[in-house]
Amino acid sequence: MPIPVYDIAIIGGGINGCGIARDAAGRGLTVHLCEQGDLAGATSSASSKLFHGSMRFGRSKVRDLRERLAEQDLLLASAPHLVRPLRVVVPNGAKARPGFYRRAKYFATDHLGGRRFMPPSRLIDLTEDESGRPLNREYRFGFEFPDCWIDDARLVIANAVDARAQGAHIHTRTRCIAARRGDGYWRLLLESSETGGRRQIAARALVNATGPWVAHMLEHVIQGKARAFVRLVKGTHIVTERLYRHDRAYALSAEDGQVVHVVPFERGFTLIGAAEIAYDGDPGQAAPEDSEIDYLCATVSRHFREPLTRDAIRFVYCGVRAVPDERHGRRVDGELELDGSDVSSPLLSVIGGSMAGYRRLAEKALARLSTFVRTGDPWTARARLPGGGFAVGRGDDLVRALRAAYPFLSELHAERLVGAYGTRAASIVTGARRLEDLGRNFGTDLTEAEVAHQMAEEWALTSGDVLWRRSKLGLYFNDGDKAALDQWMAETRAAQTPAPAV
Repeated sequence: MPIPVYDIAIIGGGINGCGIARDAAGRGLTVHLCEQGDLAGATSSASSKLFHGSMRFGRSKVRDLRERLAEQDLLLASAPHLVRPLRVVVPNGAKARPGFYRRAKYFATDHLGGRRFMPPSRLIDLTEDESGRPLNREYRFGFEFPDCWIDDARLVIANAVDARAQGAHIHTRTRCIAARRGDGYWRLLLESSETGGRRQIAARALVNATGPWVAHMLEHVIQGKARAFVRLVKGTHIVTERLYRHDRAYALSAEDGQVVHVVPFERGFTLIGAAEIAYDGDPGQAAPEDSEIDYLCATVSRHFREPLTRDAIRFVYCGVRAVPDERHGRRVDGELELDGSDVSSPLLSVIGGSMAGYRRLAEKALARLSTFVRTGDPWTARARLPGGGFAVGRGDDLVRALRAAYPFLSELHAERLVGAYGTRAASIVTGARRLEDLGRNFGTDLTEAEVAHQMAEEWALTSGDVLWRRSKLGLYFNDGDKAALDQWMAETRAAQTPAPAV
């Protein structure tokens, strides 16, 4: 039986892999994506949840900054349920007003990008503004600038859903154990982590979008001459009880010069991070260290009136990302490494990148491959992601419409559904006349109907997929709740699996 042949095979189901799959499929290319675990199962669900394009002005060329700000507007317009405006307060480090350089920096970010949806930056008096109440009294002035909060893992899921709608084949829990060039194609040997079954596919071009495993894949799995000169960086975050009542975030300067963000998170919590250090090891085994947690607590305590202690911490996570190694003359902001030694079967490796720049990176990736594969014209700048069919800032209207159609939904329940699924939220409750029609409530209004939707439409297989990537409801669930959800999901999958023929 002949093996299936695709235009592009992609290894890795993070934001870069799914973004490239969506863009390529929308141009009419045949696409196969495999991911060894769950979509957004590693770095793409371990970010600080911020766009923070404005904070990097000092290290950016004007053209790069303009491009980043324009991309911020595009992401807001394409997925207003997953990318939302957020105001960020930067306390000045002394009693004096911020100096000329900082004023010029924020003035530039207000005018370079031609923002449509974001208000301008402003100087604030922290002794009078509500944002100054949690801060130490030494901070009298600061800047407030516009940024965006990003639901990182759900942004990955939305790209994968749209890629599949455009015709891409998305396979989770599928590991590439070998990739070899031959006869003008890449031949990939794939293995299911669930059944152990193996199969082969072929592709005219191969994209290595495995994030922190990019160098490992080139050295141990993908046959070729390409090498990735990267270094690994681990970022640790903590989630605490809510530290203040207003809805703005903070960007705090740590003693070593890093920026630590303090962000309102999931209603009753605050997200703090990241503590970044060089990492040398298996990205899958990375874990937060006490020193990193202490670093975050100390940075917040240095700025806030109330010291932050470990007693307030409710959850800790870390992620590892690969960045180009400056020692080899590589840029630090993301790069594409093309191995075109065989013009009939190119290999493109994604090094670095970010949530904020994934769409542009996908366009650049296909432009690099256009010499070898007919890629068509860019299109994603004009398209909305699934669920994003409403105007920026009009999510409340969508919540009201959902509650009007389904009065049994509480306001919090409707807000959560709209925040996760946008205009697709109604598909989860369609046909229900009362809350009980949505099936069992596993906790925090997570119903059987919603979990079944995630299993059927979003590749969810375990409670971790549901509670930590497609939502953050794991913050509210205990071990017993998680076990009950896992059992229901396993039983549902078993009931849907056809019995073997006798």
